[in-house]
Amino acid sequence: MKNARVPERSDIPKEQTWNAEAVFSSRDAWRNAFGELKKELPAIGGFAGTLSTSPKNLVKWLNTEERLSRNAEKLAFYAYMAMAVDGDDAEATAMLGQIQSLGADITASSAFADPEILAMDEKILRGWLESEKDLAPYNHSLENLLRTRPHVRSGEVEEVLGFVSDPFGSVEMTFQMLSSMDMKIENAQGVDGNAMDVTQSNIEEIKKHPDCKIRQSGMDHYADAYLGLRHTYAGNYLTAAKQAVTLAKIRGYDSVLQYKLAPYNIPTEVFHNLTETFKNKLPIWHRYWDVKSRLLKLDEMRPYDIWAPLTKKQPEYSFKEAVDLISKGMTPLGNKYVDSIRKGCLEDRWVDYARNKGKAQGAFSHGTYDTYPCIMLSYDNTLSEVSTLAHELGHSMHSYLTHENQSYSDSHYAMFVAEVASNFNQAMVRDYLFKTRADRDFQLAVIQEAMDNLHRYFFIMPTLARFEFEVYRRLETGAPLNADILQEIMKGFYAEGYGDTLKDDEKRTSITWATFGHLYEPFYTFQYATGISAAHALCFTILEGKDGAVDNYLKFLSLGNYVYPLEALAIGGVDMLSTEPVEAGFKVLEQLINRLESLVE
Repeated sequence: MKNARVPERSDIPKEQTWNAEAVFSSRDAWRNAFGELKKELPAIGGFAGTLSTSPKNLVKWLNTEERLSRNAEKLAFYAYMAMAVDGDDAEATAMLGQIQSLGADITASSAFADPEILAMDEKILRGWLESEKDLAPYNHSLENLLRTRPHVRSGEVEEVLGFVSDPFGSVEMTFQMLSSMDMKIENAQGVDGNAMDVTQSNIEEIKKHPDCKIRQSGMDHYADAYLGLRHTYAGNYLTAAKQAVTLAKIRGYDSVLQYKLAPYNIPTEVFHNLTETFKNKLPIWHRYWDVKSRLLKLDEMRPYDIWAPLTKKQPEYSFKEAVDLISKGMTPLGNKYVDSIRKGCLEDRWVDYARNKGKAQGAFSHGTYDTYPCIMLSYDNTLSEVSTLAHELGHSMHSYLTHENQSYSDSHYAMFVAEVASNFNQAMVRDYLFKTRADRDFQLAVIQEAMDNLHRYFFIMPTLARFEFEVYRRLETGAPLNADILQEIMKGFYAEGYGDTLKDDEKRTSITWATFGHLYEPFYTFQYATGISAAHALCFTILEGKDGAVDNYLKFLSLGNYVYPLEALAIGGVDMLSTEPVEAGFKVLEQLINRLESLVE
């Protein structure tokens, strides 16, 4: 019996790994930079009591705070990427712990600043903003500080909050280590008796495997591994959720949802518009599963059939071919955009794309103001991974253009807009693919990629958003929660989502909450759905040739947090206070189902 093995990290060629040496030449260089940053910690206290004495002193502090933050972010980025690509790298894990602790100390030591600034006479501060040109890079952040004045606590409380940020953040690392290293998953077994490793780096490949037995056994064993540790996962997740509730109360917010959205000037109605529209549109998903079951000639649709290939003739692309294809799809944005993608992927090693043991689940783009925007994924030559690469390159180009056009203070765009650029790239590449080949199998493969992506961002993520809203509602009202209750909550939402067209494996489906690290950042999940809605809306304006659409979109990518997220999207050309973009997203879903149904018939 053969076993498809996933290679060790040490066996991966350098050209398939991220450009770590562009960040720090060696780990000794990292340690030296860490030591230099640590030496600066005692000097922070010397700024206390000086910020309101003159605009020059305020500028001096803001410049110092920026320098410390940029250095800390670079140190954390290096350690986090090293750990993410190889969970066996104990040194990287220790390094990440070190910089997280130092970062918490810096935050705590700097806690005097916001209360001290807010204690100033507002007219004087605004006068400084008008007269002192060196304050210009910090204008928006200071205006936002004034806007959120009611939620800034005293210097002593802010200092305590700074100190607890490190231990509060450790639960997410526990999730990562438990999922990537300590949790053992049984092999998948195929119809021919061959076995296949099941890891975080290849679970997406297993879900889409043409062998039904590989899909079923692989997904079952994956879920069973989480089920076997459900009480541990529940304890870890609920600890993180209770921490968020505590922080929301300390800050004076009515709920965790408000606590997460208000700093970005996003009303909570945006969340509720999404979840209500999603709930009302669930019959569209039911229709898709009915059409797919007819295509696959299934007596009944099962969870392991959701990702089943629509055709056996799947196109394959090498990594370089994927970059070429993505570049062609993004041609409407101009040469500069496309050339940056190609250089980043093929010369500057933005992408760590090899599959290896110990690699974290999923894919992400990460970087800092002073580094490349690097990508981690597990590339497997499928069209799905081409789409994933396009998605992450959307994030990377968003960061790249923001850093190129904004000051550091205005470079931290909100999560709410982050998923727009990524899904926009996928939509553009998908449109290009549909136009390149008309044969049935290729069209089915592109539809499958689109539906898999929409299933993740327009079904799973809104379902998780509904789940976490219920979790926080219960925590905020003192209702009991444990692993079994979390299972029941998830079960109810999936029963509603699957309807009568899909035969659920309730116990395994109900552990979905434990498999997503996204939940450790409260209310991140719904922003995938709003992001994909806005992305399609912006994509249409460009594909339809609307005047100024390309320039407006590139301007959106360049804004960072210079303006609030809803304003940035409005500049790009979409109104997310309305339900129209979400409803339009479901029209895209319906159009794909119509296209699929015509191919079935």
